This record gives sequence, C-alpha cells and structure tokens, in this order.
Amino acid sequence: MTEYALTLCDVTCDFRYGPRGSGLSGVSLALLPGEVAGIVGPAGSGKSTLLQVAAGFVRPAAGEARVCGIRATEPIARRLIGYARDTPAYPSSLTVREVLTYYARLHRTANGDRCAGADGLVREALDLSGLVPAADCDVGALGRADLQRLGVAQAALGGRRVLLLDETLSGLDAIARRDLRARIARLAATGVAVLIAAGDPAALERLASRVLVLRAGRIVRAGPLAALLGERVLEVILDAPPPEPPPGFRITAAGLEAPLVGRTVESALALCRAHRLAVRASRVRVKSLEDIVLETHDSR
Repeated sequence: MTEYALTLCDVTCDFRYGPRGSGLSGVSLALLPGEVAGIVGPAGSGKSTLLQVAAGFVRPAAGEARVCGIRATEPIARRLIGYARDTPAYPSSLTVREVLTYYARLHRTANGDRCAGADGLVREALDLSGLVPAADCDVGALGRADLQRLGVAQAALGGRRVLLLDETLSGLDAIARRDLRARIARLAATGVAVLIAAGDPAALERLASRVLVLRAGRIVRAGPLAALLGERVLEVILDAPPPEPPPGFRITAAGLEAPLVGRTVESALALCRAHRLAVRASRVRVKSLEDIVLETHDSR
C-alpha cells in the first residue's frame, strides 16, 4: 500500500484568505515522500487556502487533509508539517539566529525535550537555508531573498516531513531563485514532501515534478510537468488581430496562437488563410507553464 506524505480528499472550504481570496471546492491530491508538487493559478484561485487547510490551520467544511495518515488538525500531525507563508513576518529587532532559536525551543518543548538540542536545530536550519553569513543580522535589515530563506529555515526546522511553501520563489532575482530552488530540491532528496504555490508559473518550471492548476477553488488541470510542457505552440503574427479567432486559436498582443495538438503547422496556417488573415510571420515554440495557466483561465 502506498504511503503518502500528504493527502487532501474532496476538500471544500469557504474560508476567505484576503480580500481577493476564494475557498476550495472538491479538491483532492496526494503527495509522495520526496515529491515536489507545484500549485499555480491567478490571485484568488485558492492557492493559499489550500496550503492552510493542508497545514491544519483551517478546518474544511467537507473532506479532510491528512499528513502521513494523520488528520492535519491533530497536534502530532502539525509536528510533521512546516509552513512558510507568502509574507513572512518576524520581529525586525531580532537577529536571524534569535528568531530560529525561538522556533527551535518551541519545537523541542512540543516534543517533550524542553530546550535540549535547540542550538543544533538552529545550526542545521542556518546551513540548509544558506543563512550562515546572515545569522547575526537583524531581520529588519534582510532583503527579500534572505527573508524567504528564513521562511524556509523556520518551516524545515526540526526535521519536518512535509513543507508547505507559499510564494517562496516569487519576486526573487534569477541568482537567488536558483539558489533557493536548489536548497528546496536537496530537502526533497532526503524524503521531504514539498507543496509549493506560485502566482508566477515560471518559478516552478525547474523545481516541481508535478503541477496542479487552480481556478476558482478547483483543480482544472494536473499532471507531470514534463508532459504538460511537452506540447508545441504555433505563434502567428498578424498585421491586425481579427474580431474572433479561428477555432482552436486565441488572440494575443501580436496576433494569434494555438497548440499543435493533433495538427501540423501547415494545417494551422491554412486555417488562418481560410479566414482571410494576413499572416506576417509565424514560429513554433515549446509551451510554458504560463501558457497552461492562461489556457485554463481563458477557457471559462
């Protein structure tokens, strides 16, 4: 029998996260140990709500979340979960080391060990997050990249088996994103299951092995990332966009585009000519995760 690190079974939740947030409707997923799965979708699609249900912070109106077979709302399950919110908030006057020491003592107390071993947990968290050089810096002096590293360090502290990361890779420069992505991948290689949400789909393309697309609280598309990104897309540049696109096409800023699924480039261009469109140029590219999110959004 498969042992899942995290499962959500037909979860429905009316919880509202922020002014543009939405609930969930019949969401199910299962995450294996060591797997990195991504959640993408526009603002208000339910990404943060899903993570909060998985973390046991919010009780769904129907369905349930389980961590290693235990209800997510149970105290023993919460000791297995690490959660990093989209906007980390820590006392600005404390140092990075002091913040992690506080969380380490909470962790040891919850496990009945009091403060024993807290220093070791802090050293491990600093090392895995890349924060050793900033350990004695005030939190208020940290840039966004180091704040996100601190969120990962706090979430992973104490050997958590499931990490729930909300927008951890968003808003970072390419170098910082690559570094943090590699650190998350190393945690997954030790058997930690990672569920990470991102409003920017490109943030997940080199990390997640599987992606779930949310729209209005429902999973509208899901699958291995390699399969989702394996499709080709035809871009057609026009002198002027038509009032209505041909079947299977969508209007873009430069003209039209359409997935090349079950048809050739020649047949797609012939359809454009049949609609008397003045084609200036065309090219074929590989579909991105952003394309998939836009497709699900435009298909409503």
